[in-house]
Amino acid sequence: MEVKLAKYAGACYGVERALSLTALSSSRYERVHTLGPLIHNPQVVAELAAEGIKEVQTVEEVPEGVLVIRSHGVAPQVIEKARERGLIVADATCPYVKKAQKAATELKEQGYAVLIVGEKGHPEVEGIDAHAGSQSLVVQCPKDLPKELPLGPLGIVVQTTQNRENLDAIVAALEDRWINPLVKNTICFATTQRQESAEQLAHEVDAMVVVGGRNSGNTTRLAQICEQACSNTHHIERPEEIDPIWFTGVQKVGVTAGASTPQEQITAVVTALEQLVGQ
Repeated sequence: MEVKLAKYAGACYGVERALSLTALSSSRYERVHTLGPLIHNPQVVAELAAEGIKEVQTVEEVPEGVLVIRSHGVAPQVIEKARERGLIVADATCPYVKKAQKAATELKEQGYAVLIVGEKGHPEVEGIDAHAGSQSLVVQCPKDLPKELPLGPLGIVVQTTQNRENLDAIVAALEDRWINPLVKNTICFATTQRQESAEQLAHEVDAMVVVGGRNSGNTTRLAQICEQACSNTHHIERPEEIDPIWFTGVQKVGVTAGASTPQEQITAVVTALEQLVGQ
């Protein structure tokens, strides 16, 4: 059985930056907390906890020291509150997420009602929404569009880990209603690379393994994309989850990983799959 790794897979710049900022803060200060999980990867979060970097859900839980703003970003009021409490803020918000937040703010200031294409309740989307003004709304797919939309011009920003097909479908549904929105395509380039690379590989193999947190939106979307091209697709977090029966009669297996998956986790899965060859 041949194991092939997607050309683009694994931790993106934003995730690596967040991990580096957290490590730097930990080397300089005794107390370091992250506001929510730093990234959507349970294994990494567990490793940080073992190093004494605690996860909190609210600013009020941090008595002193450093508060790391996770890669998904937060509402601006959260950072203000942390600084008012005298905390040192290490802002690890992904630069692409910052770009989406800025786009939402600019649309609001220009008089647009802001439509955010993304997952309701996702921390990144909530942070963007906080920049978008009172007329904002969040839709994940065309059927989420309400019958009545805000009056006046409509602008669109996109959760960075969405795919272009979903954005295009929502824009098409609006155009069918004679609405021509101003679209700010804030999908992360690294996300697009990983999705296109994974889809291409999935067409070339007999089975696909997608590595990354099940709570990771971008990893889940990778798995969905791969499954459309290769029905024998499996989303796992750890190599221990691999079931040899998945690969009965398989000659080629592809591996890809979400943007919050470190290289060592990918390597562990590839190694485990290669060891199946001799069994």
